[in-house]
Amino acid sequence: MVLLLNAHFLNRREYNIAVEKHASNLYGYVFSFLRNSEDSQDIVQDVFEKLWKNKKKVEVEKCKAWMFRTGHNTLINFAKRKQRTVYNTDMIPEQINVDNRFETQEIIDLALSLLPPLQKSIVLLRDLEGYTYEEISEILEISDSQVKVYLYRARKKIKKQLGDLTLIQ
Repeated sequence: MVLLLNAHFLNRREYNIAVEKHASNLYGYVFSFLRNSEDSQDIVQDVFEKLWKNKKKVEVEKCKAWMFRTGHNTLINFAKRKQRTVYNTDMIPEQINVDNRFETQEIIDLALSLLPPLQKSIVLLRDLEGYTYEEISEILEISDSQVKVYLYRARKKIKKQLGDLTLIQ
């Protein structure tokens, strides 16, 4: 058993500060992943509930990473449960009807939706939320180099998908 000598865990006040400080960024990350306001609010509330239940185990300094990691895991479980998304990352389906009414954001959302969950999370955390490689590695519990590799591969897939979409139009 490892003793954490200088660890400082959440109390009620620090819990409230953490929720207030990170709620909007956490919601933005979850919403970017799901594109559904009600489901996003439910997941964020679930994260806050889990944080409250585990406040005596979560260190203040690691609270943000804990919240985003819990949010990420909840998103993955939610997507599996609802079976809303099929992750075929090799290419865009051959028969896709994209017309000129598609906005740029809709095209980007489509390209993101075809990424596997881990790559999608990394792209959203890095490019939308602005987290560093180190913060993402802590949130997702993977190495910095894995973050960089997954991000590179995800961006490469998105670039290919966006190129394929413009060819279809």
